Amino acid sequence: MRFPLSSRALFHYVDRLGLRTSPFPNPLSEATPSTVVELGGESFYARGYDDLPPFLEDVADAWHEALGEVGFAAVQDAIARRDVPRIKELWNQLVPTLDEETFSGLLAGSEAFGSRSFRHREVFGQVGFGTGGWDTDFPNSMLEILRVIFTHADEDHQLVHGGAQQLPVGLWRDAPECAHWRAGTSLEGLHGGAPLPGVARIARGDGGRLEVTDRWGTTRAYDAVVVTCQVWLLSARIDVDETLFSPDLWMAMERTHYMQSSKTFVRVDRPFWRDVDPGTGRHVMSMTLTDRLNRATYLLEDDGAASICLSYTWNDDALKWLALPVEERVRLQLHSLRKIYPGVDIAAHIVGDPITVSWESDPNFMGAFKANLPGHYRYQRRLFSHFVQDDLPAHRRGIFLAGDDISWTAGWAEGAVTTALNAVWGVVRHFGGTSAPGNPGPGDRFAELAPLALPDGL
Repeated sequence: MRFPLSSRALFHYVDRLGLRTSPFPNPLSEATPSTVVELGGESFYARGYDDLPPFLEDVADAWHEALGEVGFAAVQDAIARRDVPRIKELWNQLVPTLDEETFSGLLAGSEAFGSRSFRHREVFGQVGFGTGGWDTDFPNSMLEILRVIFTHADEDHQLVHGGAQQLPVGLWRDAPECAHWRAGTSLEGLHGGAPLPGVARIARGDGGRLEVTDRWGTTRAYDAVVVTCQVWLLSARIDVDETLFSPDLWMAMERTHYMQSSKTFVRVDRPFWRDVDPGTGRHVMSMTLTDRLNRATYLLEDDGAASICLSYTWNDDALKWLALPVEERVRLQLHSLRKIYPGVDIAAHIVGDPITVSWESDPNFMGAFKANLPGHYRYQRRLFSHFVQDDLPAHRRGIFLAGDDISWTAGWAEGAVTTALNAVWGVVRHFGGTSAPGNPGPGDRFAELAPLALPDGL
């Protein structure tokens, strides 16, 4: 839905395909006409940060002060200078200290929030800054949050005009220059115009090759396989030969924590929220953050088309919607919004059928995205490092994991792209190839840049 400009690898492919992007209407962003924060039945209207009431400004100040306590400025300076050794030095100091710390625990223990009221932490959880509320992330490891903040993944978001699906479809059809294929070769052409059926089984064949069986029973053998599905599916949906991965890696996959998430969208006839109430001088409706069921409501425009994300929720807030059909979700979401905008008939603007998704109930996802819990750093390191296979026994080589849940920045497409590039390096290495001279791949520099290893033995 939204992609940060700091996702440099992702935007390489967005730009290659010539996809058009523009700023996403996050709360209080320049792309958002106005924002309403509604808590405890009290609404605050703002066109920018300067319009926030003093208490919300103080909450924002507390957050920036808390970041200062964990060395935000020093890390930002090192990133700006592209000083990789310094970045790694600073991050390695945080890992053993914060791996077991929750987001909420760090806030409560910080001087910034500890010197203020519980209400400051509560409101920060409900409102947050950047994309909205943070409290559904409170149980997660603080390292997860810092990765987002340090890399600016929560800022400068872009939407892709025409929909983000254009990216995978475009890459499927793209025909780049390649020394190993004739001109005009695309993935689409190599696959006869359609993807193969879903995978049902992965095992090592008698000849040592990896055999992939699809859902209709057809088996194909490969010298290497890249797995990009969420890792829970490797035990819950796909019959995978246990010997392909070590017990430690299986443990890491099974302990992966996925966030629940739910969204509900409706198409509307026009961006009516830009209408101005002559009595108040305010927009009749705004991007909304609330403590009601909806939690976050986004107003979206794309080349004349207009849509509303009536509700975007995570974890417990998402589970409240899980058992409800789409019509009931929309009814309750409109009911909440009428409490905030009593003079606006949102339903009168809806055209077409609503669309909703709860990723945790989708058998091919079983959750929206990974979010490490305290103590999960070691598991994530095992998953991320799996593409370097020189020390693995032969029967465990040749199968590579990729995807945002393998990366350190789950929930962001950048993590999927970078781990895919890692897997490609692994495949090249597996086949006896090397990186181009002067352009070392991620595995070539792994000894230098590998994530800090925490002790896990007796």
